[in-house]
Amino acid sequence: MPDARVIPIGGGVRPSRRAADAVAAGASRAGGERARRRRSPLIEGAGDDPVVDPGQTRRPAPSAPPAPSASSDPSGSSSGSSDPSSSSASSGSSASSDSSAGRPTGAAAKRPASRRRPRSARSDAAAGTSPTAEPAEATLAAATAALPEWERKLAAVLAFARRRLTGDVQVDEFGFDPELTDKVLLALVRPLYERYFRVEARGLENVPVEGGALLVANHSGTIPLDSIMTQIALLDHHPGHRHLRMLGADLVFSTPVVSELARKTGTTLACNADAERLLNRGELVGVWPEGFKGIGKPFSERYKLQRFGRGGFVSAALRAGVPIVPCSIVGAEEIYPIIGNMKTLARLLGLPYVPVTPTFPWLGPLGAIPLPSKWIIEFGEPIQTDGHGLGAADDPMLVFNLTDQVRETIQHTLYRLLMARRSIFF
Repeated sequence: MPDARVIPIGGGVRPSRRAADAVAAGASRAGGERARRRRSPLIEGAGDDPVVDPGQTRRPAPSAPPAPSASSDPSGSSSGSSDPSSSSASSGSSASSDSSAGRPTGAAAKRPASRRRPRSARSDAAAGTSPTAEPAEATLAAATAALPEWERKLAAVLAFARRRLTGDVQVDEFGFDPELTDKVLLALVRPLYERYFRVEARGLENVPVEGGALLVANHSGTIPLDSIMTQIALLDHHPGHRHLRMLGADLVFSTPVVSELARKTGTTLACNADAERLLNRGELVGVWPEGFKGIGKPFSERYKLQRFGRGGFVSAALRAGVPIVPCSIVGAEEIYPIIGNMKTLARLLGLPYVPVTPTFPWLGPLGAIPLPSKWIIEFGEPIQTDGHGLGAADDPMLVFNLTDQVRETIQHTLYRLLMARRSIFF
């Protein structure tokens, strides 16, 4: 850009018109060149300020003096007349200011246009999310759904094995492992539930979907398969798919291997302290008050309930303020019909009984195969306990009456189901 001579206008000296025209033309050319560079960033940084050598000193661009107004013109020319060169200078200045009006200033003006992120992208990055990235869980689910059935099962098995090997498991303070129970332990006996015993679950709507509840059932079958079948019914067919936290006898936890498996499936010791802890946490707790007297009774006394103990389960339900759900199980009495008991051998082995059935011990290991009876598990209407007050658990008469009410409800339901049953096996 050619140098322009600046003529001071102070002191009453009138500047030359030719000098003013030269200054205006130079300013116009400078503004147009700068606007053209800003509109055409074909090369990154082309619109930025030119690089200055550190050894040189940046010289400020000359600024144009203000155009003389018509009133200050001593020649007395009319205000309506204007010089073409001054008009072009004004338009050039306005074009330069318009082109740079939307350009950011300061540090933002020195950032290349290609590196600036839009406002939405900056806000998404600040929030920790990407506007175009799909969640990993949805992507994995979509990819797994597109696989064949055998590949999906194989992927599930491999994922389960990986979690087991890396220790990525959830176990509560009682030792309950929900994933191992559902995927492995109960999976081994589900064919018995679905195809062998053909269990029919009724009244599942009477079991609360959430919150604490105490399930009380009759006990039978020589081997406590009735508790396992009840657990599968609630986990697989209940609307809430609830895990049943069962209360077991001392013998269960003193037997090797059995004690560890019982802990993994959610079983805990049958005592009031553990029962109340589980109920207060909102768990569904199952108890079989007859104990070994129920599962070890002879076939001649089938479906006749034994004594329900001292009503400790009722006291736990009263303290926790949870409902009691009576449960009646038909079909378990016939899987191992007990026709005798080897009491001497039972005392030597420290067992409550050693059964004699039509197939055991005569057939050896084959005698351990249960008979394929037809099962029915019916859940009755819950008995509410939250309306009895805080000290109700310490009232022995109230505890006795509620215990007797639960027992009579289960007994009458068993008689009704037996009367409606067509056959033991169908």
